[in-house]
Amino acid sequence: MPDTLDTFWAAIAEQVQELRTAKNADDVLRILASGHGPDRGFFAGSGGDETVSDALHTAGWELVWAESSIYYTMRAPDGSMITYIEGDIHRGNTPAQTT
Repeated sequence: MPDTLDTFWAAIAEQVQELRTAKNADDVLRILASGHGPDRGFFAGSGGDETVSDALHTAGWELVWAESSIYYTMRAPDGSMITYIEGDIHRGNTPAQTT
């Protein structure tokens, strides 16, 4: 029987692999669906070796701004954006929308 922790990290590795080919915000939110609506996702592997930002850089995304490694916005090749806040993923440039 597989170890629960091994199963968890295998699922995270699969998500990271998929993020490396994400073309837009819809792809990211589909890959990291959290059940909290179409404009939100969650990355549970933030304590691991791989990061969302590294995977998205591989897919051609660029950093729009960053307050830290756990709070930033990235833009996809198609111009759509996601904001990452401590594992939570939101569609768009959340800080710009709230100011």
